[in-house]
Amino acid sequence: MAKYILGIDQSTQGTKALLFDETGMAVCRVDKSHRQIVDERGWVEHDPVEIWNNLLLIVRELLTRARVNSQDIAAVGISNQRETAMAWNRDTGEPVYNAIVWQCARGAAICKRLDKAGFGDMVKNHTGLPLSPYFSAAKLAWIVENVHEAKALMDQDRLAVGTMDSWLVYKLTSGKHHKTDFSNASRTELFNINTLKWDEEICKSFGISLMSLPEVCDSNALYGVTDFDGLLDNPVPIHGVFGDSHAALYGQGCHMPGMIKATYGTGSSVMMNIGDKPISSKNGLVTSLAWSLDGRPEYVLEGNINYTGASITWLKDNVELIEGAGETSDIAQKANPADKTYFVPAFSGLGAPYWDSEATGMFTGITRITGKAELVRAVVDSIAYQISDIAMLMEDESGKTLKALRVDGGPTRNEYLMQLQADILDRPVEVPASEELSAMGAAYSAGISAGIYENKKVFAAVSRTKYVSGMSSEKRDELINGWRKAVKRALVSID
Repeated sequence: MAKYILGIDQSTQGTKALLFDETGMAVCRVDKSHRQIVDERGWVEHDPVEIWNNLLLIVRELLTRARVNSQDIAAVGISNQRETAMAWNRDTGEPVYNAIVWQCARGAAICKRLDKAGFGDMVKNHTGLPLSPYFSAAKLAWIVENVHEAKALMDQDRLAVGTMDSWLVYKLTSGKHHKTDFSNASRTELFNINTLKWDEEICKSFGISLMSLPEVCDSNALYGVTDFDGLLDNPVPIHGVFGDSHAALYGQGCHMPGMIKATYGTGSSVMMNIGDKPISSKNGLVTSLAWSLDGRPEYVLEGNINYTGASITWLKDNVELIEGAGETSDIAQKANPADKTYFVPAFSGLGAPYWDSEATGMFTGITRITGKAELVRAVVDSIAYQISDIAMLMEDESGKTLKALRVDGGPTRNEYLMQLQADILDRPVEVPASEELSAMGAAYSAGISAGIYENKKVFAAVSRTKYVSGMSSEKRDELINGWRKAVKRALVSID
């Protein structure tokens, strides 16, 4: 009898449920979006009850559409949007407030207060993360400070807090288990990545009770069993939980130190497996747990880029040079090779490795031969340059040789961009056939733990398109030097 693994990806825009067969191939997928609750202050929230109800709806539809008997589901794996955080009544399971989304900076004043009190260095040294409202800690602190019920429940040890994975595990197990994994815990800014425990001093500084936090488990641990509120005939084990970027790293097969992946989306996450010991970056990269599998924790360096796919959206919606992202590859390839236009996408400053929040975006190198195709190409090229900047910085700081870059996300369908990425990085760029790396990573972990998949066999079956550099070293140096000069101009332009 066939056995299937159910992969759930609870992401920022919606929730996906995918069914993977005995070979690890995705055979069916159902999505459902949820509301983005944004007010006039730019605060961003999600309704966690809506997300829970959506999950039940899509799992029901998935089983119907795939015509799979629920008894053939062997295990469940979950990946989730990172840093988004919420709090609920541990006894009733009712949220005390909406989930505060990773994009929401309402905790900025809390972080400023702690920084002024001298906690900044300790937070960075203990958690691997800079003191920032981006992470979960300040969001949870805001809830405790501003929602009366939350503070009252916490004082009675009846408050549960966590990231979206812990909420789903709690609901899926009918309130029996309040758990999270190492990857999600390491993005809360409350977890000590050296001791591998919730950091008592940091939790106290944010006003978060240790009793309210979830139990931290291996990413492939047994999180409990679920029948999806009666949808399945028999309960099945939840055997894999990862933050989405970490799940994608795992799904990409980046299981050895020095292996690296880049996710191309609105922005981009570049992540390198650095092995069993943390490395502290001197250039603004952050250190987190990749995962812990069978009691063996591994770490990552991560760099985030604000504008990659969003630059293409800007080309379409704001300056109207293109009608859709799909046409950028053909347009870029028609650009005049002699044109030396560069685009620096500093719409909201520049991150690693430049770190200038005041830098502004600009085109440079424009001449009389510059036209639409050349401007479009410059915007697409900026994506490859930024990814390369981060990847080479990781190679330098980790001391680990970068052999190839594994990539995922919508822009990886752009053949021009992928070839340029290989040319500029001077490393092979590998694009997997599957686009759902987060759900796949969590599902593969669950399937291996449940005995459905063999580790080496299931990952060996993943097919990839490989792009190899065909550019001369002289041309590569010329292009990279031109990019660095363009960035320098963007930095100097603020004076």
